[in-house]
Amino acid sequence: MPKELKKRHLLDWGILLPYLTLSIIGLMMVYSTTSYVQLIKGANPAKQAISQLFFWLLSLTVIMIIYKMKVEFLRRNNLVNLAMMIITVFLILAFFFDKVNGSWGWIPLPIIGGTIQPVEFLKFIVIWYFSVKLASCQNVIHLGLLQNLKGTLLIFALQIVLIMAYPDFGNAAVIVLLFMAVLLTSGISYYYTLLAGGLTLVGSVMIVFIVNTIGSKLLPSHVVSRFLVFRNPFIDEYGDGHQMIQGYYAMFNGGIFGRGLGNSIQKNGFLKFAHTDFAFAIVVEELGLLFAIVILGLLFYLITRIILIGIRSDDPFNSMMCLGIGVLFLVSVFINLGGITGIIPLTGITFPFISQGGSSLLMFSICIGFVLNISADERKKQYRLK
Repeated sequence: MPKELKKRHLLDWGILLPYLTLSIIGLMMVYSTTSYVQLIKGANPAKQAISQLFFWLLSLTVIMIIYKMKVEFLRRNNLVNLAMMIITVFLILAFFFDKVNGSWGWIPLPIIGGTIQPVEFLKFIVIWYFSVKLASCQNVIHLGLLQNLKGTLLIFALQIVLIMAYPDFGNAAVIVLLFMAVLLTSGISYYYTLLAGGLTLVGSVMIVFIVNTIGSKLLPSHVVSRFLVFRNPFIDEYGDGHQMIQGYYAMFNGGIFGRGLGNSIQKNGFLKFAHTDFAFAIVVEELGLLFAIVILGLLFYLITRIILIGIRSDDPFNSMMCLGIGVLFLVSVFINLGGITGIIPLTGITFPFISQGGSSLLMFSICIGFVLNISADERKKQYRLK
């Protein structure tokens, strides 16, 4: 241990190195999955990769800025209130721009090109916001559920309504789940955990029932079709089931060792969303099942380490932030893999660090910045005890 302890000495390399490795693999795969389409358009084959590289360099800068901040500053009420207000404004602004794939939710960036997706940042802000609010009322949290959060819950409900109006039911469900994860780790009675589990089970059964009976009358057609084709995509092989089938072919083609980087067949006009929803399927096709398992191993190591920081922390804010971020990573991986393998319906959730998307990469990087800062804070407390 150095004589003069500085924050750089507390850097958690067990978090940073997996992040850097996954991000570099992601840049490589973005180029691989987008270059063919760019060539067909007559554009620079590295156009999307350059855009992703810009967001990664921006992400590294943001991580450094967040890491240098004090945790006490990051848990200030006025700061999270401002973040919540700004993201709500951006969620509303998204309705004034063109739809993408039948939904609102994207805001174009005319200077650098591309778009940003406010709902991606809301995932993190919800974790941050409620971690601050629930940490500040620990002394009364056992007296009544959410008694100090009535006003904030109205804002949160408005945000969920806006997202569902896009429509984007997948991200709306993820954000509600993240709120529940922070809430259930805040120190409230375990009875609420049992209640939440029961409501989730009942709600899942009801959703399946509604989709199978009157879903076509109540839900958007693309939502109903996703439920129908995930059970058997071959019933509409050249329609709504086409993407899932091509994803299966991609993973089958890859085998154990893959066809080689850049040698994917399915990305060449067969798999429309090879760079986003199905990026991991192209990883399997080009790099093989073994390399895909290595990527999953790195990601689950990162998630486990984040969750352990949260479990070991005695500080309510640090604990809820890390546990919420760990759940965010875990849910994102499960939903993306579940969608491309046919376990659950496709939702459009990207695979962390691997899928193309500047908003997604920046949001996950901000999460890493917070975790690195919290990890340093926890290590500093341990050194002080010694």
